[in-house]
Amino acid sequence: MVSDEIWKFPPTAGYRAGVDLVGYRVEAADGHIGKIDKHSEAVDAAHLVVDTGAWIFGKHVLLPVGTIERIDAATETVHVNRTKDEIRSAPEYDAAKHAGEPSYLEQFGRYYGRPHM
Repeated sequence: MVSDEIWKFPPTAGYRAGVDLVGYRVEAADGHIGKIDKHSEAVDAAHLVVDTGAWIFGKHVLLPVGTIERIDAATETVHVNRTKDEIRSAPEYDAAKHAGEPSYLEQFGRYYGRPHM
């Protein structure tokens, strides 16, 4: 069973409700991984969609907000507690599936809810 906490901003992250994180840089535990393309504050499903790079080599991945360690508003950077490899190995985000399938987030919850490196 996956904890619902993965879909909530950690109290220590420094997030203020209503702040749009689109365009912020994303720093994994071991370096830069991409930029935020979409930000959702949905109750019990808050998440970021991160563009991991150039269109031919990158992909869009979903990060539950529970993976955020801290938000630096001054540099517009979000620091997450996952490595670049963990993020790159995540299931790819598909907007068409996400919009039509309520259980779609569950695969991301299982992926990110497991113990990480």
